[in-house]
Amino acid sequence: MKVVIVEDEIAASENLSYLISNIDSGIEVLTVLESVKEAVAYFSNPHEAQLIFLDIHLADGISFEIFDQVTLNIPIIFTTAYDQYAIKAFKVNSIDYLLKPINEEELSTAIKKFKEQIKIEQPVSRQIEGMLQLLQSKSKSYKTTYLVHQRDELLPVKTEDIAYFYIETSIVKAVTFNNKSYIIEKKLEDIELELDPSFFHRVNRQFIINKNAIVNIKFYFNGKLIININPPFSERIVASKAKAKEVKNWVNS
Repeated sequence: MKVVIVEDEIAASENLSYLISNIDSGIEVLTVLESVKEAVAYFSNPHEAQLIFLDIHLADGISFEIFDQVTLNIPIIFTTAYDQYAIKAFKVNSIDYLLKPINEEELSTAIKKFKEQIKIEQPVSRQIEGMLQLLQSKSKSYKTTYLVHQRDELLPVKTEDIAYFYIETSIVKAVTFNNKSYIIEKKLEDIELELDPSFFHRVNRQFIINKNAIVNIKFYFNGKLIININPPFSERIVASKAKAKEVKNWVNS
């Protein structure tokens, strides 16, 4: 099998190439492309690629822009740290995806799936179009209120008033901008799916933060980030190196 990697982070592309060779030494990585421009130029000419590993955010734009300029009818595996709603769209449109940091076992499963795939049911460009329609659909509704227990009563707490959610000893709590804390009887993973990704983002395993709560972001060692919020939290909120680009893109959106 011959594959092409479209990824603008050198460390990420090198790691992916290593994992691919570790899984199957017979897979040839034809090239690594770092931008929309490079990808369009490459795929505009005859090529031997049978599978593409494609990151969402590239150096000069969003990788979906590639499909506006060239027609690709070969399978794609997205290597992304995209929000959960987008991932649902990938599933609906039969486009595979791998969340960063990439897990070797999941990568192996994805490669096996495409090896066994004899033909593509519909052009990839059609799949992308359908996915974007889902992403842009106004039918998606997000959680606006959480009903929480407070002593002997239930209180409605507006989602927009919540500065952040965090998990501590298996208990999920929501902290409002006026620094009141409430227990939320849900998993952090389920809460993540309910929130508008324009305002809320899961920056690590412990925290989902409202963009409006961010005071500043500081660089930390090994490419990590420290996120300072208001109301402040008693411990450092650290985004890993793998999450750093994703967090910066979200805040800058």
